[in-house]
Amino acid sequence: MQFSNDQQFLDHLLEQIEKDRIVLPSLPEVALKVRNAVDKGDATASQLADMIAEDAALTARLLQVANSPLYRARTEITNLQMAVMRLGYNTVRTLMMGLAMKQVFQPDSQILANYFYDIWQASVDVAAISRAMATLCPNLNNEQALLAGLIHQIGKLPILSLADKSTGIDKDQQTLDHLLDALHTRVGEVIMDKWNFPDSLRQVVAQYNQWERQPENEEADYVDLVQVAHLEHIAAQGGQPPVEPSQIAAFSRLGLAPDIEVVEIEGINETRELFS
Repeated sequence: MQFSNDQQFLDHLLEQIEKDRIVLPSLPEVALKVRNAVDKGDATASQLADMIAEDAALTARLLQVANSPLYRARTEITNLQMAVMRLGYNTVRTLMMGLAMKQVFQPDSQILANYFYDIWQASVDVAAISRAMATLCPNLNNEQALLAGLIHQIGKLPILSLADKSTGIDKDQQTLDHLLDALHTRVGEVIMDKWNFPDSLRQVVAQYNQWERQPENEEADYVDLVQVAHLEHIAAQGGQPPVEPSQIAAFSRLGLAPDIEVVEIEGINETRELFS
């Protein structure tokens, strides 16, 4: 099927989603159960541990994270209840969502496997930088910053799924790259609504590449973090930033200089290793 413009592709994609012909990425049930239980505030550490134990892969990853240098456990954590109590409910909730994200980035087609891999690795890098920078901002949470980085390009997944089903698009790299760049934020908002993510993260998906944004609230937010982290990721890959960093208000709102060396911030490499 041929598309004459971006809007036609987007309209077709949204129609296919509405008719359940393109399935939006779904978070693992266990991660959702943990999120809902923590949000309600009525679960015990033992109950949360039992929920997490239903997913062997997430269990192993959470224990690995709890014992990592990133969280500086003084003694080895050997069971889930210990991990929940050591990390705290809110951190466990966010980490479970973050760890589950990698399961979402699984391609249906080998042709598109490289795209999925590159998007995930870029998301991990932006997430690691965002989490590290959040330590410099008292009003922002480290783990929420991590999740913001991991989801900021989530809208690219359904575009890749449709490209896989549309003759020729998956083999036309220039066209596919353009569609991913032009449409992923709008598609990402649809996913955020489906996942019932908070507005602070929905804004990240929708606005992280709006370089001239001037929010009414003067306090730094997660969009600012991901904007700066995204630019730092581009620079680290040897790419050319889409805008001059000195023109981005996010730096000053975060209290950072445009020439900041993020590699010097503690915790970035440890986070990359955990989620790569």
